[in-house]
Amino acid sequence: MIDLTSLNGSDTYSKIATMTEKVNHFHGTFPDYPLPASICVYPNFAKTVAETRTNPDVHVTVVGGCFPASQSPLPVKIAECDMAVRDGADEVDIVLALNSFLENNYKEAEREIVEIGQAIRAIKPGVHLKVILETGALKEKALIEDASFLAMEAGADFIKTSTGKIAVSATPEAAEIMCRCIKDYTARSGRMVGFKPAGGIATPEDAVTYWNIVSDILGEKWLDKRWFRFGASRMANNLLSALEGHEVKYY
Repeated sequence: MIDLTSLNGSDTYSKIATMTEKVNHFHGTFPDYPLPASICVYPNFAKTVAETRTNPDVHVTVVGGCFPASQSPLPVKIAECDMAVRDGADEVDIVLALNSFLENNYKEAEREIVEIGQAIRAIKPGVHLKVILETGALKEKALIEDASFLAMEAGADFIKTSTGKIAVSATPEAAEIMCRCIKDYTARSGRMVGFKPAGGIATPEDAVTYWNIVSDILGEKWLDKRWFRFGASRMANNLLSALEGHEVKYY
């Protein structure tokens, strides 16, 4: 359920290719454990991952729409996401336009999600659109609720807590609010929406905390990589270390 992530300013094509090769050869070292759900990178590395991976079940995920601030004109955001999907991205994580949302211009924030979704699905109908709410910037429960419903109603396949690029990232409190919104939205619409906690999630204890939230609120059906992801760069090694009983630095 991990979106194995590298989102560093120092990332290079060779570094991302090496990370992808580690996923390719993972079962040679750890045959009893599953592969990550996806490899999550900046848009310019989509082709690198797509051309290097050997198992198409490991999706290519990109952070698009001018991540992490989402402070560019909508045509630029659309173009970036469009190019990433053409380069092989299976999933696109965008950030809610807080510049509109926090000024109560919900219509404009919704329009961005709709138009990006339409653009990428016209290229690849099965592509997933995840919308990052940046819950650390939303100081009130009502704002997290409004952002959750806005994103889902605009066509998000997943809603995601955070970029990991501001001081406050994922929190159990925000996760509970978002999962309750997903439950309500699914009951009303009949459409399942996934949940992705991200930002500051690194330990087995973190994994168990969010697993339990999803299990308790949304139920067993969501405990599947189609509906539940972790955005994490360190968690994979930490989980492997806990499972193996010694320090593992595979990724």
